[in-house]
Amino acid sequence: MKKVIAIDGPSGAGKSTIAKLLARELGFEYLDTGALYRAVALNLMRLGLDNNSSDKDIASALRKTKVEFKKGQVILNGEDVSREIRSPEAGHYASVFSARKAVREHLLKIQRDASMNSDLVAEGRDMTTVVFPDAFRKFFLDASVGERTRRRTWELISKGFEVSEERVRLDIMERDIRDSKRDLAPLRKASDAHLIDSTGLSIDDVFNMMIDIIRGA
Repeated sequence: MKKVIAIDGPSGAGKSTIAKLLARELGFEYLDTGALYRAVALNLMRLGLDNNSSDKDIASALRKTKVEFKKGQVILNGEDVSREIRSPEAGHYASVFSARKAVREHLLKIQRDASMNSDLVAEGRDMTTVVFPDAFRKFFLDASVGERTRRRTWELISKGFEVSEERVRLDIMERDIRDSKRDLAPLRKASDAHLIDSTGLSIDDVFNMMIDIIRGA
């Protein structure tokens, strides 16, 4: 395994933005694991599955699901779905399906294989605890629900989705509960991860704090 900087945290905490900046600064590859889960969820939805589907049906559908992350694009069965997976619906079902063992096992090898040939900045929900427990640097990036709601609402509107701030807030709270309470790889801070609360901080503030830790300043 090459050098990995792993970042966990709840929805809307700013993980993707910071991870991209760190990867660019350090010359690392960026691994958006949330995008992989969203792509898998999109294909399961297309195949007619939902949260009531059996493990057997999900496992069968996953055999028809090929997901790749190439140069910032998310490829699902040969199709670029980079924009489609950013919809609120895809985000919701990514959280729902990520609690299923078959889905996590399907993506675990893909994520770990990415570190075999490249230094990575990887962000998600269980990067520091499950996928890369021996990462070079570990972070847990958090922010208040209000802050994350404002960020996610702006992000979705800027991408052309029609959303209400209240609906986004409720979705974030539901995802927090689902991600932290699930039996399989729940969202939690690793004991050796650096906690960064970005509430009220600028992107530059957070970036500088993290780059100082990475470089041992």
